[in-house]
Amino acid sequence: MRDIYKFKDKIDASVSGISKRTVNKIINAWYDSGNAPPKIKPDIPEKDKLLLIEQINLCMENTGGEISRQAKVIHLAMIYLNSSPQGKKVFLETLACEFDIDIKILENKIEKLRTLEKDDDKRIKAEIELSKALVPPRILFLRQLSALPNGFIFLKDMREVLLKYQKEVPRLKKLDNDIKSILKTYFDVNLLKLKEINWSSPASILERLIKYEAVHKIKSWKHLKHRLFSDHKMFGFFHPTMPEDPIIFVEVALVRGLADNIQKVIELDLKEENKYKANTAIFYSISSTQKGLRGISFGNFLIKRVVKEISDELPNIKNFATLSPIPLFAKWLPNYLENGGDNFCKKLDISSINKIAENTDTNKAILEILSDRNWYKNKETEKALKIPLLKICLHYLSEEKRSGKINAYDPVANFHLSNGAEIGQLNWLGDVSEKGMNQSFGIMVNYRYRLNKIVDNHESYLSSGDISASKNVIKGQLFSKFGL
Repeated sequence: MRDIYKFKDKIDASVSGISKRTVNKIINAWYDSGNAPPKIKPDIPEKDKLLLIEQINLCMENTGGEISRQAKVIHLAMIYLNSSPQGKKVFLETLACEFDIDIKILENKIEKLRTLEKDDDKRIKAEIELSKALVPPRILFLRQLSALPNGFIFLKDMREVLLKYQKEVPRLKKLDNDIKSILKTYFDVNLLKLKEINWSSPASILERLIKYEAVHKIKSWKHLKHRLFSDHKMFGFFHPTMPEDPIIFVEVALVRGLADNIQKVIELDLKEENKYKANTAIFYSISSTQKGLRGISFGNFLIKRVVKEISDELPNIKNFATLSPIPLFAKWLPNYLENGGDNFCKKLDISSINKIAENTDTNKAILEILSDRNWYKNKETEKALKIPLLKICLHYLSEEKRSGKINAYDPVANFHLSNGAEIGQLNWLGDVSEKGMNQSFGIMVNYRYRLNKIVDNHESYLSSGDISASKNVIKGQLFSKFGL
């Protein structure tokens, strides 16, 4: 028994990216199955790789009783858990390369189908054989893994590790797609439960919020409590088997009108407002928490569910919008201006900008000014750049597309526009944090969710790439409040 506990400690210490709860469940099942400690070394050297392949083949033979079949799968799960980072890479690479579809068999099936005469029965049989040949053998093993205690969480965590190595091993993309397809069934949005998170929620959930917040960092418990004021709300999707670990969560501020500055939404010294006097719900942060579920969409469903939840509770809330970052604008701008992109400057703007930078090339002058991180603290500089940068940013959000596609170039814009939102308002110096200035020179945007237009906007954007804007926005121009 001592050896078992020593080995358990060794496993726990070596695990990377797998939750301890999942590890313990699989270890306990492994002990119950009577397995001996894995003989394969943690780095899975070449000679041990042959043993690994043999063990996976034994699993896929699917022979013996249910208990013996599960024991084989658990043994392989333990080999993976016992592996070092290098060993995990070898394990995943082995699955990807050694248990992929057989190209020769596939070609034979295709050729057989091509040469068949118009005999429906024979063609149907050949088509079925072809579809089977398109399924990699590893699918059976992955499904066996998912059937272990917490097995689909094990697969989720395995995928998180896999994503780190995709560039090094391109064939991992196919394995990734296989695992993702299985995870989609386990993490179907209909299985997720929407919960409001508040200061009374379990500490384990609140701790995770601080850890997971990806948009506007929660610096302390005091900051977290502030974001849970009665005029602020948080909602998360939870899976039944992960009741204290949100899959995704959103933060909402209840305000009057459109919030135009994130510091005013989240800073600590703000007075708490009466949520019953608010008329607008501002979604100011949405964070996916599980890297292993990347590419499986939950955010659009979460926003729609939260809109309904808030509407039911607070009928005074008539408007729904975001206060969103523009994460790739600062990265995109230099290339745009250096390649002759329009800077949308009026004569007065050009004169002011050229004077500040002492450069007759206005595009280069803008970039020169922006290279000083504190440019916005100088009133003259800030005034000179305001209108040109806002115009360029509106062009970026409404006109720039992903290469060869109809989708908006900016990922946050694409997310909200595909959900049926419209561009509502640009906010000058809406985020003056270091992150906000580095991402978008402080500019933020409100995407508005007009409930009676969501479906039309969604269909128009996805079918033709048309981007909807509020009545305050005229395509290619700025808002009337700027006097243009």
